[in-house]
Amino acid sequence: MLIHLMQHGACLSKELDENQPLSPVGKEMVEKTARAAGKLGLRFELILASPKTRSLQTAAIMAEQTGYPVSGIEKTDAVKAMASPRTAIDFIKEYEGLDSVLIAGHLPSLAKIASTLLTGDLSVEIHIENAGLMQIALPPKGNGVLNWYLTPAQLGLIAAG
Repeated sequence: MLIHLMQHGACLSKELDENQPLSPVGKEMVEKTARAAGKLGLRFELILASPKTRSLQTAAIMAEQTGYPVSGIEKTDAVKAMASPRTAIDFIKEYEGLDSVLIAGHLPSLAKIASTLLTGDLSVEIHIENAGLMQIALPPKGNGVLNWYLTPAQLGLIAAG
């Protein structure tokens, strides 16, 4: 199974909007990432998002560009910002047999999910930027393998090319 981790795009401050949707810059960042994902041929059999507006907006933009039905996005508390990485990983494992999953989520949970997938119980610091995209290959047994991580700047170049 390929697990794709993506932090939502930049969002508005709580002072401007308590729901903190994507900002115009954040929406543009996610749209570039989504176009790059399409150009890279990424297709997802499942897209997960937290119930937060910015996460759902990010997931919807990715779905539209990669041919996934927006109505099929699964909202789950398992990928909320403070959720346990084990909770998210156990949730993903319920879909064993799928080839490709995207999680549109938040820090610190995305970094902790990546660390746990890659090392088991060890903790390593992993930096994920807004609208960055990471792919981890998760074998049936053992630790995952980092296939790649692309920054928003790199994804923007791919989208423009």
